[in-house]
Amino acid sequence: MDIALFSPSSLFADAEEVSVDEEVTDVHQSFVERRHQFPGMELLIREFSFHQLNANLLWPGTFAFAEWLVQHHSWIEGRRCLELGSGTGALAIFLKKSFNLDITTSDYDDQEIEENIAHNCQANGITPVLPHVKHSWGETFPSAEPDWDLIIASDILLYVKQYPNLIKSLSFLLKSYKPEDDKAIPSVGNDQSSGMCMGLAVPAFLMSWRRRIGKEDESLFFTGCENASLEVKHIGSRVYFIKPRENMVATTGSIDD
Repeated sequence: MDIALFSPSSLFADAEEVSVDEEVTDVHQSFVERRHQFPGMELLIREFSFHQLNANLLWPGTFAFAEWLVQHHSWIEGRRCLELGSGTGALAIFLKKSFNLDITTSDYDDQEIEENIAHNCQANGITPVLPHVKHSWGETFPSAEPDWDLIIASDILLYVKQYPNLIKSLSFLLKSYKPEDDKAIPSVGNDQSSGMCMGLAVPAFLMSWRRRIGKEDESLFFTGCENASLEVKHIGSRVYFIKPRENMVATTGSIDD
């Protein structure tokens, strides 16, 4: 596993705009608690002072993705969702509180990450805590028949060397999907806020990526997805829509470059 020996905030030109109102350092100096502004609510999130797997804090892209999901809430409501690279669990907690979304968190096979997400759930009134899957990309997934019809992630493309492993896990989740019995997914029609019309595939992957690495490195992930028979569409605001090629459905409207 590649270890990032830098401050993640240094990767963003606008890092100072991250929505942090208050910072409280844990008495043991192992964690820092910060109050973060999400659309319509404030969350108290405990973050690691340092974590070798970079699960220690919120990335600026999380807030942008939260805004985007609020604007396109009809695409996620009623879905059974798995978040990859949950980190602190803040985005999943926000979606649970905002839309009562059936969401499971996931991150590296690391007990500290799971325990911290559980702590943050309890600190923000989510009881019982959100279900969690410990999974290191590229390794055998704990469930042989995943039943999540929507996978989401925010800012998970930092480690270029991990792209093959990420694509392997993503391909498994999308291509091995087994729906729950009598599971009904609401149809998605015109999205008036964006002027787009989309039939959201089942299953599908929505990913927000706020570019902070070279385009050549970034393109390796999208090319790898195409080579794995996954079709990629940029649907605006640095949000990407990925699904198995054989399950592609028509998408119309403006696609930002």
